[in-house]
Amino acid sequence: MTRKKEKGPFVGGLQLQQKTLKLIQQAMSSDKILLSLVEIFTALADPTRLKIIQALSLKELRVCDLAYLIGLSISVISHQLRLLRHLRLVKFRKEGRMVFYSLADGHIETLLQQGLEHVAE
Repeated sequence: MTRKKEKGPFVGGLQLQQKTLKLIQQAMSSDKILLSLVEIFTALADPTRLKIIQALSLKELRVCDLAYLIGLSISVISHQLRLLRHLRLVKFRKEGRMVFYSLADGHIETLLQQGLEHVAE
């Protein structure tokens, strides 16, 4: 009795079918999207930026408010906000001469909350 060999790479001693691999490959994100995600996770790897994100998840704030809450200079906070704006994690609005910052959308708050839940487990 001879067995017909199936085509496909061996992974962990089990042979995966080409059709399954093709479906997985099609479902995976492009390199461009993954690189954008890497930039976001890299930005969130900084404690100061995480504090800013967490504070903004609670309320829209000015740079001076964030500087007071986090205990850093306005210049440092402005620099961090510029990076977060570039990555579209935060947005701002002007009211007269005052500038208020908030999270760009609900996904950012969800990402923060899920991260906090994960480390709490």
